[in-house]
Amino acid sequence: MEQWYLYKKKADFNQIGEKFNIDPVIARLIRNRDVIGEEAIERYLNGTISDLYDGMLMKDADKAIDILKEKIAEEKKIRVIGDYDIDGVNATYILLEGLERLGAYVDSDIPDRIGDGYGLNRHLIDRAYDAGIDTIITCDNGIAAANEIAYGKELGMTIIVTDHHEIPFDEIDGEKIYRLPPADAVIDPKQKDCVYPFKGLCGAAVAYKLMEALWESMGKDSADLDDLIENVAIATVGDVMDLEDENRIFVKEGLQMLKRTKNPGLKALIECTGIDKESLNSYHIGFVLGPCINASGRLDTAKRALKLLRVRTQKEADILAGDLKALNDSRKDMTEEAVKLAKEQVETTDLSDDRVLVIYLPDCHESLAGIVAGRIRECYYKPVFVLTDAEDGAKGSGRSIDGYHMYEELNKCKDILTKFGGHRLAAGLSLEKENIAEFRRRLNENCTLTEEEMKEKVTIDMEMPFLCVTEELVKELELLEPFGKGNTKPIFAARGVTLLGARILGKNRNVLKIKAQDANGSVIEAMLFQNVEGFLKNMEETYGRMEVDALLQGRGGHIKIAVTYYPDINEYMGKRTPQIVITHYR
Repeated sequence: MEQWYLYKKKADFNQIGEKFNIDPVIARLIRNRDVIGEEAIERYLNGTISDLYDGMLMKDADKAIDILKEKIAEEKKIRVIGDYDIDGVNATYILLEGLERLGAYVDSDIPDRIGDGYGLNRHLIDRAYDAGIDTIITCDNGIAAANEIAYGKELGMTIIVTDHHEIPFDEIDGEKIYRLPPADAVIDPKQKDCVYPFKGLCGAAVAYKLMEALWESMGKDSADLDDLIENVAIATVGDVMDLEDENRIFVKEGLQMLKRTKNPGLKALIECTGIDKESLNSYHIGFVLGPCINASGRLDTAKRALKLLRVRTQKEADILAGDLKALNDSRKDMTEEAVKLAKEQVETTDLSDDRVLVIYLPDCHESLAGIVAGRIRECYYKPVFVLTDAEDGAKGSGRSIDGYHMYEELNKCKDILTKFGGHRLAAGLSLEKENIAEFRRRLNENCTLTEEEMKEKVTIDMEMPFLCVTEELVKELELLEPFGKGNTKPIFAARGVTLLGARILGKNRNVLKIKAQDANGSVIEAMLFQNVEGFLKNMEETYGRMEVDALLQGRGGHIKIAVTYYPDINEYMGKRTPQIVITHYR
């Protein structure tokens, strides 16, 4: 059973509304997102590129810039080594573009998910050494590659790390001793002694910050790099970073740029996935464009996605975009099959008793482990690890819930892991197959999650009668966009809602259109887009079959529920009518 919480944060909402010329409802929603004080509210509502922090504040940025200026001047060979996901691909693109435009002699390499595994490894370093590379710059990886970087240094290479993942540590007598790799410069805002004001950047944002600072230090106008903000936006949403502070500005500005992008590859991908450019928002990055970019690294090579970003002709862009879309369609089918097998395992074995789920799917494509883990977490609201067979042992990904710090819990099992990395809500790992049972046992023995922490939390912004759902309010809610993790869509609630009638819609009968009346007598159209079958079954169990039949014949009036909802507008034949989208009910 979910836990419903109603925010009760206080402020003078009328005064804030007057000051910023917004509805007091909007003022309350902003306060609920812990945006406090006039300066923070102004930045939240109107922050622009000029409000971004100075990249030079990042620890070691000065060292990295001095190195890069020298290498560019001496025409030394530089290689960018990224990662195979959406963040790594965009970070690689940003560094390549930023350095190339300065005349640097630069190329790139991205590990193969299956052949190389995550991050920097000896194979990649050997490949760079054989190609006569002088300097390696990592992005979205490197912070946990101390041994590999030491090896590269032994070969005489200069190495700069740019990353955003957690700093590896050893825990001795309850104290964390952090271990940095022996690179010539390490840029990662999560370093304890890094004074950069915002720690929540993705790898592409860290890369962008370094390029911006490098350009400024070389007397160039960093505004000429503004087009790369669209790549930071794609990576920020795709890597599920919190959309607060600087990330909010990156995504807000980047979305506007994407609508008029000059990048042939992105333009082709937007067109071939059928996105209406004018309505493009963070949803389209997270659920349409992002999965296509990620599919390349999952089922083929991420170099194909990088090629799409770097392509110069529209004809080649159209072909590459079509390939990525086809790969993603294939990935969706494979994912559905793996999710089905994972659910069967949870529901037919003693796994269902575990607080931390460790699911072994030997035949699942290892690149899908993270997606499957995320889907299983949504079903059971537990931390989930999905492990698959790899070339040497087992390999997997984890997705977590709020009360469980995945990286720290993995750190407690590191003696039986061959490799691991990540952060609070997501992680990757490798281990010997014979250690899977022990891994499961240890995670569950160490788990301190309480019953309360394992109930999904639905946080409600405010109770609001249907009468308040107007076209003006829906328009004003756009001020809060972009929505995503850390800045979720506002959730409103209404109790004592009577269902007057309902119709099942959609080719797959997966949409329910309801005529709903709140306790004040206001009637509105309500849409339910998830698990319609489960909803009607619930109503039948509580009110009986006859009442559900009456409801579906438009003769309801006896079924009452509480709902949480998001206000929306229904457009039909030129007519715009307020409606609500039901998100949860009880």
